[in-house]
Amino acid sequence: MKRVQFSVTYPDRFVHPLQQRLMETQISRAELLMWSPTDDATTLFWCDGNREATEQLVTGLDSLLVSTAVDVSDGTCVFLQQADYEFSPAILETIADAAVIFLPPVVFLETGEVQFEAAGESAALSTFYEDLSDLGVVTVEQVHAFERRSTPSALTDRQRAALEAAVSVGYYEVPRNGTVADVAAVLECSSSTAGELLRKAEAAVVTGFLERR
Repeated sequence: MKRVQFSVTYPDRFVHPLQQRLMETQISRAELLMWSPTDDATTLFWCDGNREATEQLVTGLDSLLVSTAVDVSDGTCVFLQQADYEFSPAILETIADAAVIFLPPVVFLETGEVQFEAAGESAALSTFYEDLSDLGVVTVEQVHAFERRSTPSALTDRQRAALEAAVSVGYYEVPRNGTVADVAAVLECSSSTAGELLRKAEAAVVTGFLERR
């Protein structure tokens, strides 16, 4: 069993309406945290913007029935009820036919990329990769052995590089001198990607410290 992180950029005809609006607002990242396994599209999103910007992002969705936004420390969570998920039928068909399991979150970036993880046997993951490649430009970001219990205390090479970059630009100095944008410049990636790497790396370091106590 493998656990694979994918990144895909779809042509315009397959871009989800929420992501299309994301690329037109001040929000740079939205994460689909949870979704219902039924036909009624009930979802929980997190966005890296304030409540006003997040509400502006979701209120333009044609399928929206109800939305409730809640401020959190690092952005805004929004509970959505929609008439449907508004994903392209071709994408939904590929997902339905895949013999793999999809793990939250699904990450929508302002760059147009969609990032997500899937778990399954190597052959099934390869077939899914081939089918998805017919719909967009797909990159395999990471591959791990699947474990029943995750091991967040293990840093990936990319997460370690993010921490090293953060130290080098003064991100952890008091008072703080560097920014996430400075880290992104060192890593040559987007600020949203750098922020994600730092959050996961910090969580891994803290978890590892507490596990050793």
